[in-house]
Amino acid sequence: MSKERLIYIVDDDAMYTEMLKDHLSKDPRNKVVAFSTGEACLKSMFEEPAYVVLDYNLNQVEKEARNGLEILEQIRKQDKGVRVIMLSSQERYGVALQTISKGAEQYVVKDTSAFDKIDEIIGA
Repeated sequence: MSKERLIYIVDDDAMYTEMLKDHLSKDPRNKVVAFSTGEACLKSMFEEPAYVVLDYNLNQVEKEARNGLEILEQIRKQDKGVRVIMLSSQERYGVALQTISKGAEQYVVKDTSAFDKIDEIIGA
């Protein structure tokens, strides 16, 4: 039997987050927890998620909250082993390269194939 995978979703778009959570939860191996801010995610990193799906453009709900790149840097300081998938509507190569250089394992554009790409990355 396969081991359970704890997956965090960090995105301030409530509808997108719920759709992605529902999609990932279809796999019985996945335990999916969603956060609307990076700060809330950081407080729960002690649970040692296998994956963090992190929105690049965070900071739309609470203006004092940090953006996705800042949260990525904090995650890397806390946990070098967690696999971070940066998720964004940004299609610019420079943005993708920046997130990879800061420690994201993958960069996925929020398009019609995003869920399938995330499935491939986590081995669904």
